[in-house]
Amino acid sequence: MNRSTRREFLGQVGAATVVPSTLTSASKPKRVAAIVTHYTHNSHADVIVSRILQGYNLDFKDPFPKLKLVSLYTDQVPAADMSRKLSNEHGFPIVPSIAEALTLGGKELAVDGVLLIGEHGDYPLSDTGQIMYPRRRFFEETCGVFRRVGKSVPVFTDKHLSWNWDDAKWMHDTAVNLKVPLMAGSSVPGTYRHPPLDMKLGARAREAVCLSYGPIEGYAYHGLEAMQAVVERRRGGEVGVRAVQFVEGDEVWKDMAAGRFDSGVFDAAAASRQAKGRFAGSLREALKPAAFFIEYIDGFKAVVLHDTGAANSEWVTAWSEEGRDQHQGTVHYTQEARPFAHFSLLLQGIERMIHTGKPSWPSERTLLVTGVLAAAFQSRKQGGVRIETPHLAIRYKPSHGWKRPPAPPPDRPINGQ
Repeated sequence: MNRSTRREFLGQVGAATVVPSTLTSASKPKRVAAIVTHYTHNSHADVIVSRILQGYNLDFKDPFPKLKLVSLYTDQVPAADMSRKLSNEHGFPIVPSIAEALTLGGKELAVDGVLLIGEHGDYPLSDTGQIMYPRRRFFEETCGVFRRVGKSVPVFTDKHLSWNWDDAKWMHDTAVNLKVPLMAGSSVPGTYRHPPLDMKLGARAREAVCLSYGPIEGYAYHGLEAMQAVVERRRGGEVGVRAVQFVEGDEVWKDMAAGRFDSGVFDAAAASRQAKGRFAGSLREALKPAAFFIEYIDGFKAVVLHDTGAANSEWVTAWSEEGRDQHQGTVHYTQEARPFAHFSLLLQGIERMIHTGKPSWPSERTLLVTGVLAAAFQSRKQGGVRIETPHLAIRYKPSHGWKRPPAPPPDRPINGQ
């Protein structure tokens, strides 16, 4: 987002402010263990866990979350690691195993919640080209401790549950069986929106178009999840997905011309973008799309248009619903500078769950999106065939209504502190 557009955005949502805690001043901090792939500047470990140490705005000032980091496990220690320095400064131990992170070397749980951050680091690719982050291993070892001590505490696992469906389903089912309050996902569904729109709860909606960009697995996941947080509000709630297909290049526009998705909804998504004037001509002419076509069981349909070039740099959801004359569209805005305030909004949801024992949004959403993403990559591997997904008949009711947050605090240099 350029400076003039950002000023317009801030003017519409109000003066910049810090993000306050969602808990009362009487709430006592809960003890948490953080299990991370690696801990470097601006990594997800930094922008999530460092908020516990440095405050919600990463400036060592109030407000602070009502959480206390009591242990850290790092799966990898790259040259740019910052965890050892933070350990010395803040006095928390870095331990050699996940089990010790949860028990601090004792026989019982020593924490009230667990953060699993399996993002970033040097890990191999699967046969579908997805990064095989050790998210299942992190969760499996965590649940091994729960089984041994006969007690569970809330667990947050960052982004999609796994790169493959089998692991994701195992994680979800294991949480249900062990009665683990489980929450997963990314910062994008709950972040700022411009304009501040949501689908009406119970709307008779027909279809949605999502614009996405960046690395195809990690960023298309953001787009999918942000869109799902909108469309799950349609009449009847979420009922699951019947089929997924990956299509790319000019075939996407041929599908639009044939009516596979509504050009008017696409135009609403294109019109909602913040970053205009970065290319000559229309977005359609500039976009190099890799599309995920999604057929829902109730007849709703959606497409994620992921830009593999450089024309788009936003996550946008547009949709059609009865009762609104025009198609609706909104940008899921993330602050691309320190302190990355959208992660404050994510941590607020995590903080709420650890204090209440109740997930702030449904884990079924993340399970469904993980399955859609895995199916799209399978379709891509097989040359773009349509993949039927009877395993994605996942029903749930939306339990997390998006609320307009206060404006983000002022930008700081992305490589600064």
